[in-house]
Amino acid sequence: MKTKLYQLRAQFKSFLFIAALLLVVGALFYTQKLVDDLRQEARGILEFYVQFYEQAVSSPNDENLNFIFEEIIKRTNFPIILTDQNGVPNGWKGLAISSDDQSPENMARVKKIADAMKSEIDPLPLKYEDYILGYLIYGDSKSVQELQWLPYFELGAVTLFILIGFFGFNSIRRSEQQFIWVGMAKETAHQLGTPISSLMGWSALLKDKCEEHPDKIKILDEIGQDIQRLETAAHRFSQIGSQPDIKPENIDEIIAEVVHYYNRRLPQMQKKVELHTESTIIEKVPLNANLFQWVLENLVKNALDAIGNKKGNVTIVAKPAEGKYPVIIDVIDDGKGMDSKTRKNIFRPGFSTKKRGWGLGLNLAKRIVEEYHDGKLSLKESQPGEGATFRIQL
Repeated sequence: MKTKLYQLRAQFKSFLFIAALLLVVGALFYTQKLVDDLRQEARGILEFYVQFYEQAVSSPNDENLNFIFEEIIKRTNFPIILTDQNGVPNGWKGLAISSDDQSPENMARVKKIADAMKSEIDPLPLKYEDYILGYLIYGDSKSVQELQWLPYFELGAVTLFILIGFFGFNSIRRSEQQFIWVGMAKETAHQLGTPISSLMGWSALLKDKCEEHPDKIKILDEIGQDIQRLETAAHRFSQIGSQPDIKPENIDEIIAEVVHYYNRRLPQMQKKVELHTESTIIEKVPLNANLFQWVLENLVKNALDAIGNKKGNVTIVAKPAEGKYPVIIDVIDDGKGMDSKTRKNIFRPGFSTKKRGWGLGLNLAKRIVEEYHDGKLSLKESQPGEGATFRIQL
C-alpha cells in the first residue's frame, strides 16, 4: 500500500510536469501565431505602400517619389532599408544609425543589417513594369520584437515564482516534519521511562526471591538484558532533536556489539544468516556511540529482512578512505535486492515494501548520520536478486 502511494505521488508529479510543459508550449505557439499574423499585416501595409511607390516611379515628378518614401513609408513603425537593384542601401529608418550619415562605415553597417533582415523576412521588390528598381527591406516592429520575448519573460517569472514557492514550502514542510519527529521521539522516551524503571525494580525484587533457583535467575538475567535494551532505546529517542555528545570512539567495538546483539537473536528470529565483519580502522572515529550503533542495527535489520528465511550473509566492512570522509563502512547483504523505483524512495519517511513497519528505519539512520555526524548514508549499489550495499561515510 505504501509503495503504491509513492508510485501515485511520482505519477502525480509527472502529470504536473507534463501539464506545465504543455502550457508553456501552448503559450509559445500562440505567441508565435500572433507574431506571424502581425508580420503578415505589416507586409500587407508595405505592399500597399510599394504599389504607390511604383506608380510614383512612372510619374515625371520626383516630388511624388520623395513624398511617398519620406512621408508615408518612413512613418511606419518598423525598421526599413531601401536599396537599389544591387542591394546597396539608399535610405533607411528605424535603425540605430543616422540616415544623414552615409559614410562608408555606416553604409557597411546598414548593408550587414539588411542582409540579416533579408534572412528573416523576404524583401519587397520595387518594380517599374518588368524592371526591378530596388528592394524594400524591412524587419519586425518593436512591438513584435517585444512580443517574441514575452513568453520567455513570462516563463522565467513563473519558474522563479515556482522555485521560490517550492523551496519556501519545502523548508516549512521540513521544519514541521522535524518538529513532529522530535516531538514524537521525546514523547516516546518519556512514556517509556516510567514502565522501564518499574520493570527494573520488579526484576531486582524477583531476583532476590529466586536466589535458590538458578534456572529462574538465568531467565531473569535475560529479562534484565531486554529491559536494559529498552532503556537504551528510550535514551536514543531522548537524544533526537538535541545536540548529541560526539567523541572519539572505537568503531570496531561498536560493530562487535551490533553483531553480538543480532547473533543472540538470530535463532529466535528463525534466520539462517551469518554475520561477518572486516575492519582495517586503526584510529578512533568521532561519533556518538549510542546513536551510531542504532544506525548499524537499522541497516543490519534491513539486510536480514531482505534475505528473509533463506540462507545468506551480512557483512560489515569498515575501512579508511581519502577525501572529505576519512572512514567508510559498508553493510553488504546477498538478499533480494531492489528495483529502480524502490531505490529512489528507500530513504523517504513512511516508505516500506514490507507489510509491517512504519518505514522510518532508513530515514532515521540517514538523519543520524548526516545531521548529527556530518556524514553521508547512501545506497551504494543494488540490483534485483543481487543483494544491496549501504555505505556510511564519516
